[in-house]
Amino acid sequence: MTEADIPEVDALEKSLFPMDAWPTQMFFDELSQPETRSYYVAVDAAGTVIGYAGLMCIEPIADVQTIAVVPEREGQGIGSLMLTRLIEEAAGRKAKDVLLEVRADNPRAQRLYQWFGFEQIHRRPRYYRDGADALIMRLELAGWTGAPGATTTTSEETR
Repeated sequence: MTEADIPEVDALEKSLFPMDAWPTQMFFDELSQPETRSYYVAVDAAGTVIGYAGLMCIEPIADVQTIAVVPEREGQGIGSLMLTRLIEEAAGRKAKDVLLEVRADNPRAQRLYQWFGFEQIHRRPRYYRDGADALIMRLELAGWTGAPGATTTTSEETR
């Protein structure tokens, strides 16, 4: 992700997470910290942003800050591609664990994370603005052998 991607990412953020959307400035702030942050966008063949993801890594812990895919493209491997990129980045930055928060009422995302080997380690009651709980999940990188179904290919790319 570059600063030039932020307007598209911000529009997606506001449409996908109307109650919990990040302020626009937060994306600029995150990109200004490359020593601890890595952000990516997934784009389709026309160059339109169809997903985005970000990671914070302060050794030995990495934390998935955000990951999102436009609803009409869910189930096409884009989220898996971006999650793989984040996990590989965390491993490259010598993290031991990758953590994330996921809404307790989002079983689709939970299944994705479990498929990758994440395990629930905690629950944060009323974490989200609408009162929904967050599940804290962890992936221990020592046991991670790569993305499940790694032979899958898509016509999208992350950058």
